[in-house]
Amino acid sequence: MGAYLIRRLLYAIPILIGVNLLTFALFFMVNSPDDMARAHLGNKRVTEEAVQSWKRERGYDRPLFWNADRDGAGALTDTLFFSKSLRLFAFDFGQADNGRSIADDIIQRAPPSLALALPTFVVGLALNITLALGIVLFRASYLDALGQVVLVAMMSISSLFFIIAGQYLFGKVMLLVPISGYVEGWGAWRFLVLPVAVGVVAGIGAGVRWYRGLFLEEIGKDYVRTARAKGLSETRVLFGHVLRNALIPILTGAVVLLPLLFLGSLIMESFFGIPGLGSYTIEGIQAQDFAIVRAMVFLGAVLYILGLLLTDIAYTLVDPRVRL
Repeated sequence: MGAYLIRRLLYAIPILIGVNLLTFALFFMVNSPDDMARAHLGNKRVTEEAVQSWKRERGYDRPLFWNADRDGAGALTDTLFFSKSLRLFAFDFGQADNGRSIADDIIQRAPPSLALALPTFVVGLALNITLALGIVLFRASYLDALGQVVLVAMMSISSLFFIIAGQYLFGKVMLLVPISGYVEGWGAWRFLVLPVAVGVVAGIGAGVRWYRGLFLEEIGKDYVRTARAKGLSETRVLFGHVLRNALIPILTGAVVLLPLLFLGSLIMESFFGIPGLGSYTIEGIQAQDFAIVRAMVFLGAVLYILGLLLTDIAYTLVDPRVRL
């Protein structure tokens, strides 16, 4: 088990290095610091002095990989690659253009993102699996056909419709919950009920259809026919055998979504005014704050690789044969 995990972890290191190099190339080679300065200053006729001043203030006036003006180790350390890219591996995200520490902002905004994403993930996963098993239980019936129509219709509707409709109906007409906003502490539940419900409903169409197809594939296997031949009820076959043997693909779809629990939902947080990491990323893009965007891209890559590693660990717990 330990050797397997170490091997999977070693596989993740070159992937993370590749992501870091690609991110650096996109931000500093394809999109040069001069381009960043002009985009941030927002003036087509901006002077060269203003561009150089903007670069000096943010440390973008250094060479990319090699500083010929410095001796010894300074030739490597006093470069954009070392100061803006390699330091990310130590989670040193630096400062945003407004002078705030990006790491402090991430720590401050992570709890609201978790408060929104975690219940949405758990409730959505449980509801989707339960509904999918229920539809499979009545497969090849009118209820199954009706369910397929409803699911396809829900998949065809944009999540923005569910957001706006929920805000209008429950927030403006019925006055049950606030339309947007957020407070710290236990009082936050009033601001989270609606976005969690919207997130769960918006994901039912695709989620239930995916799990339904997964369970239907398992039903045609030999172990299911053997269980039925022993006299087990259809409900026990589905929940006791089919669900258990479908755990690996379920874990594949579920664990990979774990990074979203930390990074938050860009659309949901923006529409409901929740100060999480999703809205933080949107604010960085709107303000053309490249330091924030670069930090969030790297953090997303780290969390995604961590999600894949957790998926591999879950595989070994569900099916020890995977270790081989």
